[in-house]
Amino acid sequence: MSRSKTAATATAAKSSTSTSKVAKRPTKAAGSTKKISPYNKFMKANLAEYKKKNPNVSHKEAFAGVAAMWKTAAENPKNAIAAK
Repeated sequence: MSRSKTAATATAAKSSTSTSKVAKRPTKAAGSTKKISPYNKFMKANLAEYKKKNPNVSHKEAFAGVAAMWKTAAENPKNAIAAK
């Protein structure tokens, strides 16, 4: 009987330690941030100004208006390539 208890204990010990572990993602170093794209910089700089000039426009319409401005903006890398 002692053998069956030991086997049962060993099996129980294996099942509790053999559970699958989820791999942890590496954490970012403190203070590290993702590089802001030229589009995001343009939107941040121009959206507030657009809303001041057009106070009755919804956020969605203002965002669309500034996005349309981006197509011809000098900050747009695609326009810089076309200018060369």
